[in-house]
Amino acid sequence: MDFTLSEEQQALQASVRQFAQKELPGIAKEIEEKDEPPSIALRKRFAELGYLGVNLPEEFGGGGLSHLDAVLVLEEIAKISIAVAFPVFESCFGPCLAIAHFGNDSMKQQILPRVCSGDIVVAVSMSEPNAGSALTDLTTRAQLTDGQVTVNGTKRWCSGAGHAEAFIVYCRLSDAPGAKGIGAVLVPKGSDGFSVGKRDHHMGFRGVYSADMYFDNVTLPEENILVAAGGFGKLMDAFDLERCGNTTMSLAVAQSAFDFVLNYVQERQQFGKPLVDFQAVQIQIAEMKMKLEAARLLLYRAVVNAEKGLPSIAESSVAKCFANETAREVAGKAMQLMGGYGYSKEFPLEQKLRDAWGWGIAGGAIDIQKINISAALVGRRFNQRAS
Repeated sequence: MDFTLSEEQQALQASVRQFAQKELPGIAKEIEEKDEPPSIALRKRFAELGYLGVNLPEEFGGGGLSHLDAVLVLEEIAKISIAVAFPVFESCFGPCLAIAHFGNDSMKQQILPRVCSGDIVVAVSMSEPNAGSALTDLTTRAQLTDGQVTVNGTKRWCSGAGHAEAFIVYCRLSDAPGAKGIGAVLVPKGSDGFSVGKRDHHMGFRGVYSADMYFDNVTLPEENILVAAGGFGKLMDAFDLERCGNTTMSLAVAQSAFDFVLNYVQERQQFGKPLVDFQAVQIQIAEMKMKLEAARLLLYRAVVNAEKGLPSIAESSVAKCFANETAREVAGKAMQLMGGYGYSKEFPLEQKLRDAWGWGIAGGAIDIQKINISAALVGRRFNQRAS
């Protein structure tokens, strides 16, 4: 068991860090101020550098590298801004991985090279007004008739709604109850009958679009079905890898908050000496560092063990849950150590805290991850429904 990155991975990490720190802060500041997503020009720049689809097969324009390599790239960019990093997140850990694993040849050839070139972003659409944590309650339907599939329903909380160019839409493809009837369909932006509602504005996640999406007899070719009815388990296996992307974003937020405050407490003086010379501050810094290292190791375990397939729900849930809580704790402690400066918009900590909180909601809430962990421990799923 080797806990050291290879020379190639260290070089990759260093090169991405240099690029991110040099070219992205100004873009990130503009995104935060305007609450608008990254430009296509930035996506093209990411593609040029090989940061999109790091872990997708080379035959589709990807880097052909490991999930861990993708984590290293994503973390360095997300330390600058989660919004700036969103195209990388979606290309390496979003529904593109489901397409790579389960999509037909036509779908792979149509979608994956365009993701890796920066021409499109593909987002996942799961939740509905009455189906969030209880995802198997979803009611959006897709009816297959004469070689075509017709989608009807409403989706909510889709990150990328109104901005991404295509969506993997979870829907009910048969009358079978619960998970047995659920599959997924690829719906391109601009499809007839597909519309997007008023944009949501959140406490954090500025620059990441979210909105309700409406499907009114959206008719598509049958080959747009990614997973047929009964494939809910496959979809969630792929989503476990997306949770590793969520984990990486949490870790990046926490690490960047820590890096900033570690420098601050060495420069800021009170009572005639630097803050770091106070024992109470030393203890806080040490606790933050321990949590960060533990979160990173849990993430690395999940993605390294997933190299021959997809991560286990147990390992991805442990990693996500711990990193989500760590991001909230570290960002909160960092803000407290900075006092009034931490609460000011002139400094990055208030943004880090807002963004940190969101990752424990997105991609499956923290408490849902804990239920997943317990289920894995006892070897059975728990029925949360009223009897």
